[in-house]
Amino acid sequence: MTEEKGEKEYLKNLLIKVDQKLFKINETIKLKSDEVYSMNKHMQEHKTDMDHLEKNNMREAIFNFSLQGEHSVENRKRLIRLKDTAYFGRIDFKENQTNDRKRIYVGVHNFQDTESNNNLVYDWRAPISSLFYDFELGDGYYETPTGVIKGDISLKRQFCIRKGEMEYMLDTDITIHDEVLQKELNNASSAKMKNIVATIQKEQNAIIRNEDARHLIIQGVAGSGKTSIALHRIAFLLYRFKDTISSEDILIISPNKVFASYISNVLPELGEESVAETSMEEIANEILEYQVNFQSFFEQVAELLDKNDAKMIERIQFKSSNEILLKLDEYVTYLENEGFKITDITVKGKPVPAWFIRESFDKYKRMPLLKRFNEVVREIVDNIFRYYSIEIQYKDRTELHNTIRKMFPSYNPRILYKGFYEWLGKPELLKTKAGNAYEWSDVYAFIYLKYRLEGLKSNPKVKHLVIDEMQDYSVVQYKVLSLLFPCKKTILGDVNQSVNPFSSSNLPIIEKVFIGATTMTMLKSYRSTYEITQFTKRISQIVDVEAIERHGEEPKIIPCKNINDETEKIKSLIKQFRQSDYNSLGIVCKTQKQADTLYEALINEHEINLLNAVSVSFGSGIVITTAHLAKGLEFDQVIVPFCTDKNYKTEPDKQMLYVGCTRAMHKLSLTHTEKLSQLIAS
Repeated sequence: MTEEKGEKEYLKNLLIKVDQKLFKINETIKLKSDEVYSMNKHMQEHKTDMDHLEKNNMREAIFNFSLQGEHSVENRKRLIRLKDTAYFGRIDFKENQTNDRKRIYVGVHNFQDTESNNNLVYDWRAPISSLFYDFELGDGYYETPTGVIKGDISLKRQFCIRKGEMEYMLDTDITIHDEVLQKELNNASSAKMKNIVATIQKEQNAIIRNEDARHLIIQGVAGSGKTSIALHRIAFLLYRFKDTISSEDILIISPNKVFASYISNVLPELGEESVAETSMEEIANEILEYQVNFQSFFEQVAELLDKNDAKMIERIQFKSSNEILLKLDEYVTYLENEGFKITDITVKGKPVPAWFIRESFDKYKRMPLLKRFNEVVREIVDNIFRYYSIEIQYKDRTELHNTIRKMFPSYNPRILYKGFYEWLGKPELLKTKAGNAYEWSDVYAFIYLKYRLEGLKSNPKVKHLVIDEMQDYSVVQYKVLSLLFPCKKTILGDVNQSVNPFSSSNLPIIEKVFIGATTMTMLKSYRSTYEITQFTKRISQIVDVEAIERHGEEPKIIPCKNINDETEKIKSLIKQFRQSDYNSLGIVCKTQKQADTLYEALINEHEINLLNAVSVSFGSGIVITTAHLAKGLEFDQVIVPFCTDKNYKTEPDKQMLYVGCTRAMHKLSLTHTEKLSQLIAS
């Protein structure tokens, strides 16, 4: 009891100091704001009688005051967070070389006492804080930029502090006390992903603090927290390398806008700016300058689930393979050697032999193919001037360009891409949609050919790229990403959760593209109860997943007489959800068509959100969606409807069913009419 009293006293004194700092910062912000206002006013009143130098000095002063004000506002945000949750852990540590035993309180942010200059709270990313995550009582060490510091941990304590009040404290001798983790995992879900600094496990901490890997690949099972860990890793790198990297230098490739919205809270909660996010479709549009129409990945998956067309599967498999990259390289070599039909020509009555054109063309082998023709024209123009003192004027130069171009099949990459399939002897592999739009599987194969023909500008602004849902990108897409972003990368996903197994990548494929990458594996699932995890393991039997010992209800399989009866049973489950303490219910369908139909059947009686390809955010409450869009999201309760043998039978169906069921945290129900899917029954 005395210990608890002492801890409450420490917290109270800390919060008094936080309030004092807040008071000073508020004064500073007001002062800076008043200064900026009065300087702006002065400039307005005296703009005619101020010279250029005075105006520049005044503008610079305004800019500096504004910058200081912004810095103070950021500090204020951190202090407000400290007032709410000051810290979550304490370790007592004595270094081997000293008799001094340090009390180290670990929180989301650092807090220093201005009078004594002592750290009252250490940032969770500070080197010394790793002791809290990595060690039990006894020997411990932490790494600093100057070396390893060893010592002894005599106390390890965890706290739950909310709104400045200590709810409980626990002394523990294991890494993260199971009781704290269980309390966190038993909480109902929220509309945004939360930070997990208070419950980071030892194996997760190793991934977060990995500074050495140029490319880090995280293979994590459903519910292992891989996206959250990747975001905490970004926050750690921003803290560790603050002088060389900022949030503006980081880009996240996320599967859709809904998921991007769901994860948008994590970095700001950790005191970092949000980072830019994009998708594979947006990257393709930027490279192609919005000049080429194409199907989206979402549309491709919807079509696959709807039709299961063997010809389409064949096209996808070929265009997602390493084989197409090799064939495209061969095709470019063919265009260089045999496609370029060179003949002797005359310019202004002077002969230009074919051998000279070929020699000039080959001289620029390092350049992209279509960029070489300008160099060939320049060589001819220079030579004619050198030997005949004839200057080739603009009109004749244009004519020369046209003559050289006519020796080549086409200058249009789209025509050359079509020619590729004719050269292969498989013109049927190129099938465009309405409006001459490419299928999704063609987009990055076309971009790769365009790169070989015209070159591709890499993006030097991005210093760290995060690729989420790694299994959903093909080797062709990875090849383009490696050319476009030559920076460090964090690549994460689960090879068991591909929504299109015909274009998906496994670890060996990704490791082959990013030579020397470090791969780390997360096998423990924290999202679902033990019962739900065991159930999902039976759907996808190849998954090696370790269920956490958090128990709940067994998943329910509910047979229904017909579609109307199924709708009524779903309504009944919704009523039960309304009466529970849960925040979110996900009704996860296989296809968008099914989701739309069910939404129409339920919307008159219940307030429901429908997610589709154009949705941009994810809220709590009841959500109807597809397994494809639900990836990465989690719900307290999940209903998977239409689990018939007819609806769930193929390999892509199995992946969708697995993804749908693994979204559930606490409760899972599956409904079906007719015969139950063999994927569940077996």
